[in-house]
Amino acid sequence: MKSCLIVDDSKVIRMVAKKILHELSFQTAEAEDGRQALDACAASMPDAVLLDWNMPVMSGIDFLRELRKLPGGAHPVVVFCTTENDIEHIQEAITAGANEYIMKPFDSEILQAKFSQVGLI
Repeated sequence: MKSCLIVDDSKVIRMVAKKILHELSFQTAEAEDGRQALDACAASMPDAVLLDWNMPVMSGIDFLRELRKLPGGAHPVVVFCTTENDIEHIQEAITAGANEYIMKPFDSEILQAKFSQVGLI
């Protein structure tokens, strides 16, 4: 079973994503900010990361840059899931190592399609 770390400061978003990912047969873990997510990845690297941009303590983009420096940090497929939808943010995310980009709000169909595009399902 593949694993996905859900990184978002919104408990509601984490709950919705967790439900969808469980339906897609993923094991999930959660983090409220980039620092918690980085600690979780250092302890056990997931197959995928569903990542918000705007969070306290450490933003999603800063987390992504640090993740890619960790041993094994090139492995996880990172899908940004954010309200930041301008081309500058998308380009910055892809340059930093994101694999895909989803706009909030999202639903099961969107998440399944993106995870399929990046080869997770």
